[in-house]
Amino acid sequence: MIYCVVPPELGEDAYRRLVEHYKGNPNITVIMDRRQGERRTDRSHGGERKQRDRRRQRLPGDFDV
Repeated sequence: MIYCVVPPELGEDAYRRLVEHYKGNPNITVIMDRRQGERRTDRSHGGERKQRDRRRQRLPGDFDV
């Protein structure tokens, strides 16, 4: 499945033209992006996001050969 996302700046006219153009292809879905603002504004659940180093820590000692 391929999604063709139309930004709101292009408008409804561009959306209608793309829907018409891809109507014969069942693998392509044209959608209009109607999101407004940032979705992660409420930080009361879970606090700040943290980046952690996920690599395994090395064992102490000298392993140079």
